[in-house]
Amino acid sequence: MSRPLLLTRPAPQSAEFAAELARLLPGRFGPVVVAPLLEIVLHPAPVDLDGVSALVFSSANGVEAFVTASPERGLPALCVGEMTAAAAREAGFTAHSADGDVVALAALGAASWKPGDGALLHVRGRHAAGDLIGALAAEGVPARAVELYEQVARPLSSAAKDLMARGEGVVVPLFSPRTARILAREAAGIDLTGVTFVGISDAAVAPLVSGHRIVTRTPGRAGMLEALAEL
Repeated sequence: MSRPLLLTRPAPQSAEFAAELARLLPGRFGPVVVAPLLEIVLHPAPVDLDGVSALVFSSANGVEAFVTASPERGLPALCVGEMTAAAAREAGFTAHSADGDVVALAALGAASWKPGDGALLHVRGRHAAGDLIGALAAEGVPARAVELYEQVARPLSSAAKDLMARGEGVVVPLFSPRTARILAREAAGIDLTGVTFVGISDAAVAPLVSGHRIVTRTPGRAGMLEALAEL
């Protein structure tokens, strides 16, 4: 039987994920309600690439923001997961995926960097999960960050609230702790005991104090798809 699904990522990522689910797990989820809790607002600015040996992207939003701000495509792109790497390749980069989270991305950066190479440049938004620059520094890798976009919080739509109020059978994938915190705030007063929250980390479900909480075995889209297939 098809299960109702609520997608709260920014609109482009939610649409892409919904299409992927329809292809891989046809008929498993529906209706699908897209209610972005974050809107990506780009802040293009000149990017200083002096001494940079590689770009680091912790989301596809960073790829879009960099492409808007700079014509540079020759630097290698180190990406947190395959979805981000695919966006980078589509933009013209030679991209490598860490297939994980910020910890995995730091490990990829450390493995890719060689003494004498220039610094890594993390293209990020105003809100970032984890201390990537600190993790790279701990490995002896020079790195700096540039903020080229902002993740602006948006209210939960009435359609999303109505769906969650159904309770039993509703599934909500969660890809970031910040989205989960916004959702918990926006859903205050709704009985969530019958809702299943699937997070890519413990932190991504921690803000939801009721409902059935599941953490994927591996972070990222592949881990999320695996967890949803097992529901």
